[in-house]
Parts: sequence; C-alpha cells; structure tokens
Amino acid sequence: MRYVVMDSNNIGKNLATEQFLMNEKDFDEPLLLFYYEENCIIVGRNQNTMEEINYDYVREHNIRVTRRMSGGGAVYQDLGNLCFSFVVPADTNEFGDFKSITKPMVDALNRITTEHVEVSGRNDILVDGKKFSGNAMYTKNGKTFSHGTLMLNVNTDIVADALNVPQDKIESKGIKSVRSRVTNLMPYLKDEYKGMTVSDFRDLLLTSIFEVKTVDDIKDKEYVVSSTDQVEINKLYEKYYNNWDWVYGNSPKFTVKRRKHFDHGTIDIRLNVEKGVISNIKFYGDFFGIKDVDELESKLKAVKYDYSSISKSLEDVDLGMFFAGIDKEEVINLLIG
Repeated sequence: MRYVVMDSNNIGKNLATEQFLMNEKDFDEPLLLFYYEENCIIVGRNQNTMEEINYDYVREHNIRVTRRMSGGGAVYQDLGNLCFSFVVPADTNEFGDFKSITKPMVDALNRITTEHVEVSGRNDILVDGKKFSGNAMYTKNGKTFSHGTLMLNVNTDIVADALNVPQDKIESKGIKSVRSRVTNLMPYLKDEYKGMTVSDFRDLLLTSIFEVKTVDDIKDKEYVVSSTDQVEINKLYEKYYNNWDWVYGNSPKFTVKRRKHFDHGTIDIRLNVEKGVISNIKFYGDFFGIKDVDELESKLKAVKYDYSSISKSLEDVDLGMFFAGIDKEEVINLLIG
C-alpha cells in the first residue's frame, strides 16, 4: 500500500488532488490518502445543493460548499475531522461494499478505541452505536475510490444548523434528531490517545495500518505530489470544485415531484410533463451508482408519462447501475407515483 498526506486545508483542492491521483496516476498497489480542511459542506454528486444546505447559515458563517464526484449524502467538516480515502482496482471490491474496502481503517480504529467500531447500514461507521464516519464510493476507468470522514473533534452543533436533513431520512433510522445520531470519536479513544491533534491522529492511524512504530519507518511508501501534478490538480479545482455551475447548477423548475427513502438511499425525481410526454427529468438523492444518472435522464426524455411506456423504455436498462441496491420495479413505481 502507498499513502499520500495532503497539505491543503481547502476541501476543493483536496478533492481535486484525490481525483487526479485516481484518474491520472497508476500505482501497483492500493493507495491511502489523508486530508483535513476548514469549515465546509460537501454534497453528493446527485444531490440538489440548495435543498441540502441552510444557505443563509452557510453564508453567514463562511462555510465553503462544494460537490464531490461520488454519490451519497451531504456532510459537514471542519478542522476537527480527518478524511481518508482508499483507491483500489475496481475488480477487487464489489461496488458499494464499504465493509470490505474500509476494513484496514476499521481494524486500526479498533486498536485505539475503548468501544467496538463497526460498519453499519449502507455506508456508516459507528462506535458504541453512534455514527462518526460517513463514506461514499466512485468508480471510473477500472478503479474505485472510497472516501470517508472521521469525526475526531467536530463542532457537532454546526452539523444540524448547516445541513437540511430530510425528516424521512431521520425517521428511517429510528432517531429523533441529527444531534442524537452523530458523535465524535475523541471520547472513545484509549486514555493515552485522548487530547491528540488531528495530525497526530492521522499519524497514529498510518502507523497502525502499516504496523510500524513511526511514520519515518514508511517514508518510502509515501507519494509526494509534484509541482507538475499540482498544475493539473489546479485545473481540476477550477473546472469542478471552485465552479458555481458544478457546485450549485441551474436547477430547472419542475411540475411533478416524486420522492422516497429506500434502505439503500433516497431518490428524488423532478419532471416536467407536456401533453402526456416527459419533456425534462432530473434525479436527485444520496443514492450510489456506477453510472451517471444523466444517461438515464436522457433515455426517459420524450417518453410518454405512463407505466407501460416507461417500463418499455427501461426494459433493457439495468437500473442497479444507477441506483445500487434499489429494486427496478420500485424505481418505476416511484416515477409514476
């Protein structure tokens, strides 16, 4: 395994670095990345940004907002949170299998905590039954990266104020509020590790995962981003993560809205129907999928808005490639309402 430690505290630049290393660099072994950043919100690839955030609060508190390449839901991060990513060949892990891909991290965490750490549900990592890590996954060009958060000492009050978490998502997890669901990891660390900084926490995880005494013992495993790399990374940053159109986009007005929360994510469908035909359609949500929903949206445009026509147009389409783990018939039924 190789590893990268990012110096930037800008979430957009860190996501651009992650994207560059995955798509433009070939490593002969898995890659582990660590980074942390100032106050920010990262929405999933398929989410409607303005509906996921409390815009007035975000603006007043200078919270940076960006969008990532992977699916899943919106997350808040600050300098009390450590992010990690694994980049592996796509054929070594089934898409959506967070338990397998995050196992090295979970094992390392269990060596330094007083309570059991485990992957639970679709993409959460819990300690003592509470969430401190959310994870997302993305596949392209034969590679998969899985990235996640590690809430060491995050200001959890801001999480509930900055994000608009839908009530159906909260109710599906049998909880009363966002605050009751999330926790920081610091109280669960063994005594010798309590009070450590995020950078110390990162180095502790590195030494645990690589089974060495100090980070100096694995310097030969570190990949350092070059000045040439940085030029390309900056281009990605401006094209995506610092680009209003990518982060917010111009969302068209829709005449029909269909939304449902499934065990494997929420699907929120907006569509215009003119003279019985779908003239425009957009899928939002925190679902995961190997394929971009843009392809599905294009296929459904100009299709008659009835069960028979929609079913026929999707007859040869594997909807599991767009909505992993969600039954095809349920998606069609949601479309028609």
